Amino acid sequence: MTESPMVLVINSGSSSLKFAVYAMERRHPLLSGLADRLGLEGATVSFKDESGKTVRDLKEPTHAYALDAVLEEFAARDWSGSLAAVGHRVVHGGERFSSSVLVTPDVLVELEAISPLAPLHNPPAVLGMRVALARLAVPHVAVLDTAFHQSIPPSAYLYAVPMALYRDYGVRRYGFHGASHRFVAGEAVEMLGLDRAGHGLVIAHLGNGASATAVLNGRSVDTTMGMTPLEGLVMGTRSGDIDPGALIYLARRTGWKWDDMDTLLNRRSGLLGLSELSNDCRELEAAASSGHAGAQAALEVFVHRLARHIGGLAMSLPRLDAVVFTGGIGENSARIRSMAVRRLKPLGLSLDEQANLRMVGGAAGIISEGNRPVAAVVSTNEEWMIARDTAELAGLTRSQ
Repeated sequence: MTESPMVLVINSGSSSLKFAVYAMERRHPLLSGLADRLGLEGATVSFKDESGKTVRDLKEPTHAYALDAVLEEFAARDWSGSLAAVGHRVVHGGERFSSSVLVTPDVLVELEAISPLAPLHNPPAVLGMRVALARLAVPHVAVLDTAFHQSIPPSAYLYAVPMALYRDYGVRRYGFHGASHRFVAGEAVEMLGLDRAGHGLVIAHLGNGASATAVLNGRSVDTTMGMTPLEGLVMGTRSGDIDPGALIYLARRTGWKWDDMDTLLNRRSGLLGLSELSNDCRELEAAASSGHAGAQAALEVFVHRLARHIGGLAMSLPRLDAVVFTGGIGENSARIRSMAVRRLKPLGLSLDEQANLRMVGGAAGIISEGNRPVAAVVSTNEEWMIARDTAELAGLTRSQ
């Protein structure tokens, strides 16, 4: 048994259950892993700690058996008595939730009611909560991706469509990646020595999913993702912004149905669709360096869209102190950062080539020359943010 209370962080997907275990005095998990191929043959669960990684077959390919496997690992490590709370990542909280919340029967009902806004993400999250609640008699906390963006004003979240669609169906921009943007905003303020009550940041969370957010004094005031995580930047397989008229045209010409459009925009577009090669930025960078035209085009479009959105988000702020890169691509691709910062010269940014090359593999720091604004890299830690919120709401730590 560990001396410190432990928090289990769960991220339930439709065919997976990702987890991490934190002792509250440290930011890095004691144990993490993934149950994969749930609902399919060959489901497995992996466990990773400082000693390495192990993979086991699941008895049955269900979320319940996946969680049972995690709890069996707890017992084997003599941790069962140390588990004090469980935090659950939930993608969509609608307008109801502006912060993380203790899970109650009423909260579960409300999250189920919101599920039509995120039909691929919320149902498995609620399922994961129900499974965990049935097995673990400790406080459970829902940490919602959309909550951080509830401070965005109507001028930024309303679409220019009839207001009845907002009132009756909740059609508006919500924003996502909230835990990451919130964590990185706090880290950037500390690293750059900014005034917590007087700063402006644009944070670019770049990975297979990508979004950028304008943060004013710790609060989100504008963001690129919309009613769903499809809007905004070019992503691995998602299109980001596209003229709705193009979709109307395609539907009329091809006879495609809504499910076809969903597949096109969410699974066949983005870097994959542009390059006709891969959605992996590392593979595309290597191919572009070898002269692959599709890879080169994909990276150019990715960066052009990124720079354009960063510039737009900067106009949502009364001041700009820093542009901060994070996420798998943002933290590790010196090439993408270099291309982006060069396009952001009108904002007063000038790249420090050597510093930029050093900021990979978890390194954090400034990659630009001059004073304000600066370009910087900060490693995100969404799971730790979920664990911290969970510990606070469960009464394990003081508010930070």
